[in-house]
Amino acid sequence: MFEHQMTLTEALRLYPKAIAFSVTLSLAIIMEGYDTSLLGSFYGYPVFQKKFGVALGDGNYQLTSSWQSGLQNGAQVGEILGLMVAGTLADRFGYKKTMLGALFMIIGCIFLFFFAHNIGMLMAAELLCGLPWGAFQTLTTTYAAEVSPIVLRPYLTTFVNMCWVMGQLISAGVLRGLLPRSDQWGWRIPYAIQWIWPVPIIIGVFFAPESPWWLVRKDRLEDAKRAIQSLTSRKDSAYSIDDTLDMMVHTNAHEKYVSEGVSYKDCFTGTDLRRTEIICCVWMIQVWCGIWFGGNVVYFLEQAGFNSSKSFDFGVGENALALLGTMLSWFAMRYAGRRTLYLTGLAIMFTILLTVGFLGIPSPKSAPAAAWVSGALLMLFVFAYDLTVGPVCYCLVAEIPSTRLRIKSVVIARNCYNIASIVANFLNPPILNPTAWNLRGKGGFIWCGFCFLSFVWSYFRLPEPKGLSSGEIDVLFERKVGARKFSKVRADPFRSAHLKIAATSQDVERHNFEKM
Repeated sequence: MFEHQMTLTEALRLYPKAIAFSVTLSLAIIMEGYDTSLLGSFYGYPVFQKKFGVALGDGNYQLTSSWQSGLQNGAQVGEILGLMVAGTLADRFGYKKTMLGALFMIIGCIFLFFFAHNIGMLMAAELLCGLPWGAFQTLTTTYAAEVSPIVLRPYLTTFVNMCWVMGQLISAGVLRGLLPRSDQWGWRIPYAIQWIWPVPIIIGVFFAPESPWWLVRKDRLEDAKRAIQSLTSRKDSAYSIDDTLDMMVHTNAHEKYVSEGVSYKDCFTGTDLRRTEIICCVWMIQVWCGIWFGGNVVYFLEQAGFNSSKSFDFGVGENALALLGTMLSWFAMRYAGRRTLYLTGLAIMFTILLTVGFLGIPSPKSAPAAAWVSGALLMLFVFAYDLTVGPVCYCLVAEIPSTRLRIKSVVIARNCYNIASIVANFLNPPILNPTAWNLRGKGGFIWCGFCFLSFVWSYFRLPEPKGLSSGEIDVLFERKVGARKFSKVRADPFRSAHLKIAATSQDVERHNFEKM
C-alpha cells in the first residue's frame, strides 16, 4: 500500500495544501483555548475579581465558588449543544459550510463578552460562545484526519491540541502584560483580542476543499476526485489519485456492509460500540487525569500565598512548557506508540499529583518552600500532559472510529469530555477556593485517585492504532482483537471476510462514476 511506504518527507512534498488547509481550520481552536484559559486565570486577576467578585473581610475580592463553576459550565453546556448540532449539520452540508457558519456566529457572540456589565452577561456569553466552540472541536479533528495520509495523521490531529495550548499561552501573556492596569480595560481588552482570529480563518476555509471522505459518503465521486487533486501536488509519479479514491470507496463500501447506518444510534451497535467506548474514555481521561487541578497553577499559587505577578509569571512559564511538550510529542509519536505514550503520561501525572498532595499538608506559612516545589511540580505535570495524554488523545479519537461514523463518534466523545468537565468544574473550584474547602495542595489526593483509575482502564482497553489505515483498523475491530494485542496482529482489509461484498459494491460505484 502506497501510504504505508510513504516517508514523512514524501508526505510533506505531496500534501502541502492538505497541511495548509488543515492547519487553517485548526487555528479556530486557539479561540477556545484562549478563552478557557482566560476564564480560569481571571479568577486570580485583581481587576476582574473586583468587577465581578464579592468583597472578603480582608479587603480583597473573590468570585464565589458557585459562580466559578457556573461560568465554566455555561461554556460546557453550550459546547454540548454545539457539538450535537454541528455533527448533524456537517453530515448533511459538509465541513466547509458548517465551519463558516460557526465562525460567523463567534464574531457576534464575542460582543457579549466585551460589553458585559455583570456576571450574568458573562454567563450568557460563555453559553452562546460554547455553540461555535463545540463545532470547532469536532470539525477540526475530523477534517485533519480525513485530508491526511497515515504518516501525517498524528501531526495534523495533534496540531489541534497545539492550537489549544497556543491559545492558553497567548491568554497568559496578555493577562501578564495587562496586570498593572486597574481600569475596566484590564479585562475588556483580553476579550476583544478574540476578534483577531475569525476573519483570516474564514478566508482560509472559503478556499479549502471539502473533505473527500465526506464526498465519497455522499456518492459524489467526481467531486471527491477534484478534492483530492486540490489537497495534493503532483511531485510524486508513484502516487495515483484514482487508487486513493478507490481505497476510499472500498473502505466506505466495506463499512456500509458491516454497519449500514450513520446515525448516533449506530455508534452504539456492533463493533462500533467498543470503538465509541474507547474514544469517549480517552477524551474523558483528559479531564480525569487531573489537568483541571494541575493546569490551574495561577489560582493555585495565589491561594498558596503568592502575589499576582509571581503567580502569572508561573502561568506564562507553564503554558510555554505545554507548547514545548506538544511539539516534542510529534517526535515521540514517530518512535513510540499512542498506547505507550498514554500509559507513561498517566503514570507520571499520578506520581506528581500524589507528591503535591503530601506537600500540601503543611500550611503555606509554616512551609513556604513547599509552595515553590508544588508550583514547579505542577508545571512538570502540564509538560507531561502535553507531551502524552493531551495531544495523543486527538490522534486516537480521529483514528479509532469508522470513517462513516467519525463525525458523530467524535461528537459523542467530545460531549463525554464536556460532561466530565462539568463535573470537574463543580469539583475543582471548592478544592482551591478559600471560601469553600480550601484544600490547596491536598487536592492532589483527590485527583490522583481519578488518574489511577484512568491508568487501569487504559492498560486493559486502549489499543495501538499507530501506522494502521482505516481499513486495517476496521478489520482488527471486526476480529475483536484485544487491546494489548492490537499492534501484533496483521490485518489486510482487502482479504477480510467481507471483501467480496464490499468489492462488488465498490465496482458498482466506480462503474457509475466512470460513466459520468
